[in-house]
Amino acid sequence: MNKKNDEISNLTLSQVELRKENRDREIAFSASLMQSGGGYIGPFTTDITLTYRNVFTNIGNAYNPVTGIFTAPLKGAYMFRISVFGYGPTPATADIVKNGERMVVAHDYRPQYDLNSSNGVVLILEVGDVVYVRLWSGRRIYADQYNRNTFSGFLLFPLREQELCRM
Repeated sequence: MNKKNDEISNLTLSQVELRKENRDREIAFSASLMQSGGGYIGPFTTDITLTYRNVFTNIGNAYNPVTGIFTAPLKGAYMFRISVFGYGPTPATADIVKNGERMVVAHDYRPQYDLNSSNGVVLILEVGDVVYVRLWSGRRIYADQYNRNTFSGFLLFPLREQELCRM
C-alpha cells in the first residue's frame, strides 16, 4: 500500500511540474490599433512600425503595445496574422517583418470604397527574435472602434536544437 501511495505522490508531482512547464509555453497575443476614436494612419514618407495598442490578449507578455513588437521568449514555431483595412484611393499595404526582413504582405487597392486584406505566416523563431507589422511608405489604413486592423500571434509548439537540424 505504501508503494502505491509513493507512486501516486510521484505522479502528482510530475503532473504539477508538467503544468508549470506548459504554463511557461503559453504564448499568445491579439491586438488592434486603437482603443477609441478613429482616423487614418498614413501615408508617411517612410515605412513605419504599427503599434497595436488595443490588446485583447497578451498571454506570456511577449507583445509590447508601446513598441508594436513581439519578442520570442522561446525557440519555436509561431503563427502570425495581420488584417488591414482602409479606404480608396490610397492603397492599404502592410507586411509582417521578422528581424527586419519582410515575410508576407497584406495589400489592397481600389479607386474608392473599402480596402481589406489579410495574411499569415508560420515562422521559426529563436529566443529574442522580433516580429512586427510595417505600414508601407505612401500607404494608409483606417482605424476605428470596429478593430479591422489587427495583429495576432501564438506559439504553435516549442522546438529543441536537434529539431531544427532536421529542417
